[in-house]
Amino acid sequence: MMNVLRGMDKILLLALAGLAALGMATLYAAVYQGEISLWYKQGVIWGGGLLLMLGICFVPLRFFGLISWPMYLLALLLLLAIPLLGEVHMGARRWLNLGLFYMQPSELMKWALTFLLAHWFASREANNWFNLGVATALTVLPAALIVIQPDLGTTLVLMFSATAMLIAAGLRWRVFAAAVALAVAMVPVLWHYMHDYQKQRVLTFLDPQSDPLGAGYHVIQSTIAIGSGGLFGKGYLQGTQARLHFLPEQHTDFIFSVLAEEGGLLAVTLLFALYSVLIFRMIAIASTASSRFGSMLCIGIASIFILYITVNVGMVSGLLPVVGVPLPFISYGGSALITMLAALGLVLRVGIESSGRIPWQRPGSPLA
Repeated sequence: MMNVLRGMDKILLLALAGLAALGMATLYAAVYQGEISLWYKQGVIWGGGLLLMLGICFVPLRFFGLISWPMYLLALLLLLAIPLLGEVHMGARRWLNLGLFYMQPSELMKWALTFLLAHWFASREANNWFNLGVATALTVLPAALIVIQPDLGTTLVLMFSATAMLIAAGLRWRVFAAAVALAVAMVPVLWHYMHDYQKQRVLTFLDPQSDPLGAGYHVIQSTIAIGSGGLFGKGYLQGTQARLHFLPEQHTDFIFSVLAEEGGLLAVTLLFALYSVLIFRMIAIASTASSRFGSMLCIGIASIFILYITVNVGMVSGLLPVVGVPLPFISYGGSALITMLAALGLVLRVGIESSGRIPWQRPGSPLA
């Protein structure tokens, strides 16, 4: 046990502790005049998620390679069940009612695909057409099932993380460039099949002022909050946009606006610094991993975090269309927080096995 604890990446844990403190403080500011119970719930979720992260640190990494296919197939079956048994919330059919709780299968698929692609390329080359074709099919099938729910945000996460892992596996740049060109060519087709509200989000992104009291309202209020924060912010619990409830979903998707309004550029810089440390430590662990599987796994997880951060901040700043993507460790949410902490547990496990302190590690295997 002591070997595992000593093998944990201390810098990554310090960055996580900083994000936890900043996230809980920002969430309190977002809900303290309303649903304060959400703050207590988030604290409980943090406790459970940290225990899960710690538990994963004690599980041999090769176990996750062995369960990658069953986990992927389970997530795929749950996605196939959505059109028949899925619950509709806010106009989207994304959830399954499992009695005690609601489950979003796309959240499970996000990590299942990361496991499977890491396992697939642990002992295979990305430039082999068969290997590349299988990886593409494994990605496109769940992405198609998710985009029709509709859930464009999770679809982007799947495609981005799969692309990052393919590049890490050695995909030739000319093949990547051809794939990008094909994706651009498919944009008119995608536009044709998008729902009306998704099209409206894109149009609003291009010109928010075209409907300032309707579709453009959320983005306009968010940018007002961010801009009014200035250098040092209006002060903790002093933000007017949040206090007067001008901000939409201010405890989830738009929580960055609360942070920027009350803490200003100083708080935003602190947030980005903590994220940078977190991401760079993931990449550092990937570069020194004792197995190709562990390295690929870290790259996939890091890419998901990068996309979450980029899309959420770009969305609330009016730089990207609005999609439902949480801000890691800051936004309120149970399933997202738990899965992110579990993912960090995997990264920590890769670092632990790379430290050479673990007696059951098996060098020489791609799934060591």
